[in-house]
Amino acid sequence: MADLSEIMETMEPTVLASGYGRTEGPLWHPGGYATFVDLENSRLMRWDTNGEVSVVREGTGEGNGCTFDRNGNLVMCEGADHRRVTRTDAGGNVTVVAERWDGKRFHKPNDVICRSDGTLYFTDPGLRLPAELREMDFAGVFRVDPQGNVHLATDQCVYPNGLALSPDESVLYVAISRAEEADLGREERGEFCPNRRIEAFDVAADGTLSNQRVFCDMASADPGVPDGMKVDTEGRVFCVGSGGFWVIEPSGEVAGVVRTSEVTRNLAFGGEDNRTLFMTPGDSLWSMRVKTPGIGAF
Repeated sequence: MADLSEIMETMEPTVLASGYGRTEGPLWHPGGYATFVDLENSRLMRWDTNGEVSVVREGTGEGNGCTFDRNGNLVMCEGADHRRVTRTDAGGNVTVVAERWDGKRFHKPNDVICRSDGTLYFTDPGLRLPAELREMDFAGVFRVDPQGNVHLATDQCVYPNGLALSPDESVLYVAISRAEEADLGREERGEFCPNRRIEAFDVAADGTLSNQRVFCDMASADPGVPDGMKVDTEGRVFCVGSGGFWVIEPSGEVAGVVRTSEVTRNLAFGGEDNRTLFMTPGDSLWSMRVKTPGIGAF
């Protein structure tokens, strides 16, 4: 098993931008720039390599996790207002990908990933939405097939958050942030939380999931929960978690935790060589360098 010195090129972050409201959803674009969301102010932001930051879209409904679809359109989870998943094309036109399942509204769509055939998976945790507003009695991982039909992929993840696919797309990883209301209180008090983990599913050719199992136990009392995830070309999982972000071998063994001074919520590989790791801690956008290229958004 490699240690962090063989995986990370830098261990200290570079601050690229700051002063925003709870950043999330970093995404590297083929055009040579990154976007991220200013969640609290419902804005999609663009960071250029010259350091300039501009607003791409206002009114994102607390936009959260982002990815690309097979045609290069930006897909975003919108946790407030319409509680939906949207697609934004190159002209800035926004269309709805999914906002209901079985006639019921989603809770707060959180993170999204695209498979190479165009299938989208997104998470919809429920504990952060008041019980009286929940139209479904479970938290789900949903699948949108290439024809645009919405399917329930699994209702067995309790509080699903970040998503990642293995390099060959045979395994779907799901970050589980918590499992019960009591975990929210434990987090606030800085107590040990036993329910933080990553779960894994086998992915069939038709996109259905099976063989649910615990991939990595991330129980901890440190600040931060399992959240955004990405995978490098060696199959290592980089998952935001307690104390920083965790680097986990394909076997589930933890290579190490890269400690960060602020709770980080999401990350993404990018840059010309896919060896820059963009992160969204606090109100900022940071970067670090890795030695093995990561897998960017489709």
